[in-house]
Amino acid sequence: MFCIFCKHTDTEVIETRPSEDGTAIRRRRSCPNCLKRFTTYERLEELPIFVIKHDGRRERFDRDKLRRGLFKACEKTTITAAQIEQIVLGVEEELKNMDKTEVESNQIGKWVAKKLKELDKIAYIRFASVFKRFVDIDDVEKEVKKLM
Repeated sequence: MFCIFCKHTDTEVIETRPSEDGTAIRRRRSCPNCLKRFTTYERLEELPIFVIKHDGRRERFDRDKLRRGLFKACEKTTITAAQIEQIVLGVEEELKNMDKTEVESNQIGKWVAKKLKELDKIAYIRFASVFKRFVDIDDVEKEVKKLM
């Protein structure tokens, strides 16, 4: 590994440990040339998962897009950023456990909706309004009645 500061090609690993979420190896490195330290992460390269959208388009699964959608649905609720991250990690785990490289967006929506329903009903309704494509207040009312 080369030094990110001076580009010296022979750095030393001074500490190795798993990352917080356990999906990578964190290595603390030192450069014998400039004496600076830096961190690298070693991750397993995985096959990309493609999401099949409602209109038939396919796009690569994007954990940040999922996280942004969850933050939007969970604004002004009791759900914490850590809980949102757990939902994202849970979806990623479900995707990794599949024997396929494609999944329908509807399936991802079901996984997320199930978790939100357990955590916060308001966040669930907000998410469901987009996921289930509510078109009017009657759709919202039907979903709220199901929750009661």
